[in-house]
Amino acid sequence: MDLTCTEEEEDFRARLRAWLGKVLPELPARPSPDDWPGRRAYDLGWQRRLYEAGYAGLHWPVDAGGRGATPTQHLIFLEETERAGAPYVGANFVGLLHAGPTIAAEGTAEQRARWLPPVLRGDEVWCQGFSEPDAGSDLASLRTRAVRDGDDYVVTGSKIWTSHAEVADWCELLVRTDPEAAKHRGISWLAMPMDAPGVTVRPLRTLAGSTEFAEMFLDEVRIPVANRVGAENDGWRVTMVTLSFERGTAFVGEVVACRRTLGELARTAKANGRWDDPVLRRRLGRLYGEFGALWRLTQWNVSESEGSGGVPGIGGSVFKLAYSHARQELYDVAAEVLGAASLSLEEEWTLDRLSSLSYTIAAGTSQIQQNIVAERILGLPKGR
Repeated sequence: MDLTCTEEEEDFRARLRAWLGKVLPELPARPSPDDWPGRRAYDLGWQRRLYEAGYAGLHWPVDAGGRGATPTQHLIFLEETERAGAPYVGANFVGLLHAGPTIAAEGTAEQRARWLPPVLRGDEVWCQGFSEPDAGSDLASLRTRAVRDGDDYVVTGSKIWTSHAEVADWCELLVRTDPEAAKHRGISWLAMPMDAPGVTVRPLRTLAGSTEFAEMFLDEVRIPVANRVGAENDGWRVTMVTLSFERGTAFVGEVVACRRTLGELARTAKANGRWDDPVLRRRLGRLYGEFGALWRLTQWNVSESEGSGGVPGIGGSVFKLAYSHARQELYDVAAEVLGAASLSLEEEWTLDRLSSLSYTIAAGTSQIQQNIVAERILGLPKGR
């Protein structure tokens, strides 16, 4: 892995930085966290600006509508947008970082042509329908059934923690198409239109008071067979591709954000007198080293994905495991630095701290990641 930027890459950085300096002051005010239609419009508007400027899907393959940028250019883009305070992907999270890359890697030419351009243009939002009330960490135990009826699947069941379901146009949906097969072998990956008859969405309120997740109930929903990505009953393998993106590259922008947050905490500690505490300084210093190491791991993972056709390897589980715990500790330190101010729900710091608690559960619990690291990377025997 060569981390040295070429002249061409530094020129890319300069042009991106200039573009951000011009366009960010022109953005409208961010909508209220509770205004999901407004947040959808805001996030899609930002995605449209990226698309028109040539920055949408920067690292996607050219034949998938992207620019085929190098891993270094991709990381430069993430660094510069985070440092400039540009909007995050927001409601576009699943489409841009999960479903879109999966379709780019596994979809047919027709599927890629249908679903990828609207994601890149900021025309359509996707949600994720994987977890179920009795199949969270043990995802292969899912029970949502899909019965073949001519050119359609008829789907019945329920999902939970469905990200951005209330504003989504499409859902990446896991269903059981062969109930007699071994639990990992009877699953298929479908693209479901959210306006299909029989789809009911009920928002869930999180600890932080937001509603970016929902329960979703499916009552004989008809989904065309043509919407299946990959072969019937091969959905577990396709899902592993999705999860490799979710764990391997989807959080990379957040590492930059956490490093920026760490710098803000140090400045705050110096301003309010907490910097005199040597224990606090050591914790901040250790976190500085840990997030620096995570950024290097991010660079390695992104470079590795380039060598495997754009699909991250299982090293993403190492990153996700370490990042989840580092983020939680970062906001524990933030509470120590801010004192009583960190208890106010009006403070962004507090909401970020509450959100950080979910990271050891989301995208596969830390216990699941430990098993993956132990069995698939270290080659240890499976636990009994």
